[in-house]
Parts: sequence; C-alpha cells; structure tokens
Amino acid sequence: MLSSISPLGERARNSRWWLTTTAYLLGSLGGGLTLGALASLAGSALPSTVRTSRWALAVVAVLLLVGLAFELRGSRSLPSWRRQVDEQWLTRYRGWVYGLGFGTQLGFGLVTIITSATTYAVALLALLTSHLAAGLAIGGTFGVVRALPSLLMAGVHDRHQLHGAFSRVEGWARPVAILARVALGVAAVTVFAAAVGS
Repeated sequence: MLSSISPLGERARNSRWWLTTTAYLLGSLGGGLTLGALASLAGSALPSTVRTSRWALAVVAVLLLVGLAFELRGSRSLPSWRRQVDEQWLTRYRGWVYGLGFGTQLGFGLVTIITSATTYAVALLALLTSHLAAGLAIGGTFGVVRALPSLLMAGVHDRHQLHGAFSRVEGWARPVAILARVALGVAAVTVFAAAVGS
C-alpha cells in the first residue's frame, strides 16, 4: 500500500495525496481504536478472577514468547490472511475513500496480511487490560504507528524519488524488527512477573 499512495500515484489518479494520506492515517487510527476497544470489551466480559488468574497470565506470557519466536524467525510463517483490500479500489473510488478503507484495514490489523506478531500482541494485551481507555490507548497507538511510514512518501513526485523512499523504508526495517522483538520480550516478562506476583 505504501507504494500505491504517493504524490506520484495520486497525481496519476487525479487525487490529492494529502487528502488520501490524511484519510489513510485517520482510517488506521480508527481501525486501531476499534481493535483495542473490541479486545478490551471482550476482556471485560471475562470474570476478573479468570482474566487475572496466574494461569491466564502465564498463558498470555507464553503466547507473547511464541510471538517473539516467530519474530526471531522472520515472522514469515505467522498465521495470517493472504489478501488485502481489493486494489481495484484505487481506480474505482476517490482517494479519500480507498485511503480510509486501506487505513482502517491496516489499523485493525487482524483483517489484513499480518507481518508481525505484535499485531496479535496488541489484541492480547488490550484483552488483558479489560479497560476501554487502556484498550483504546493500545489500539490507537498501534494504528497510528502502522500508518506513519506513509508520511515518507511526502516528497515523491517521480520514480527516482519513489525508489529513494523505498530505500529509506528498507533502511528502517531492521531497527523496527528489533524494536518489535524488544516490545514482545518486555511484554512477556511483564505479564510473567504479574503471573508470579498474583
């Protein structure tokens, strides 16, 4: 999607990049908020004695460690959907419509190609909190962070600049992968510590 929504591509489709990207960012934020809200509401439906029990926390900690193991292997074998929003949207609808659609799908995370175990971790942690405000904070942060790379396309007006933007994104791939691993590890240790302390 990153390559599809650029000033170069939007100009070719007679759309305004800033409007499509704003819709994309808002959609991703909305998708993340929805994911966090649904997961936290699902968590609140569980009795607190179950949700905060030692065994439940231990299971979540183990699941986070399994996610970390997938990340260490490159996360290519994660359970995932193999499709995204139909790319024909790019030619059928206005920029803000497909920007919002793609963004919402990206922010919700579980209904698109899952490239990182952190997607599952977000849902698990929001479920574990069982507080709507905490779920919204977790999901909203997830949604915004997932869409931020789209801002790297701001100055892309020709193919050379597009390749340069891809190079910048590729340059961030390793540090982001390390950050995802650290986040999963810290989350697993934190949940495990809560399990031991309960």
